[in-house]
Amino acid sequence: MITATQGVTRTSRCERCGGELVSDVGQFIERGQLAWSIEGQCQACRNAWCQMDTGPAPEEIRQALLTTHGPARLRLADKGASIVPVLRALREMHHLSLGEARLMAAELNEVGLIGTSVEMAYLAEGLRARFVTVTITSSVT
Repeated sequence: MITATQGVTRTSRCERCGGELVSDVGQFIERGQLAWSIEGQCQACRNAWCQMDTGPAPEEIRQALLTTHGPARLRLADKGASIVPVLRALREMHHLSLGEARLMAAELNEVGLIGTSVEMAYLAEGLRARFVTVTITSSVT
């Protein structure tokens, strides 16, 4: 089982007191599931919170990770391999219809799928579990 994690620390103004609010956002794979978290604390008052969930990260977290760390691209290593295990993995992991899985598989086979490094590691793990060979590059090339 792959363990992947990626995070970003951000600062903003506290809505309660106007002080400096420090928040940590992240995405990770935990027990075979894609997960995300955000926690923040004001440096001047008691304003603090923590939120965590499984599944795709909210767009604000994804964008912070992509802006700071750049995108990752996942591609099939063997373009001539059977598409059946790819379709099964995509349907299971993303709860897609067969048509949606076919479109995603075509993209994976042609230009590759682009997302955060954690999203691509999670998808790669599911594909490799079905004996599909994939590659991940750390930036769009």
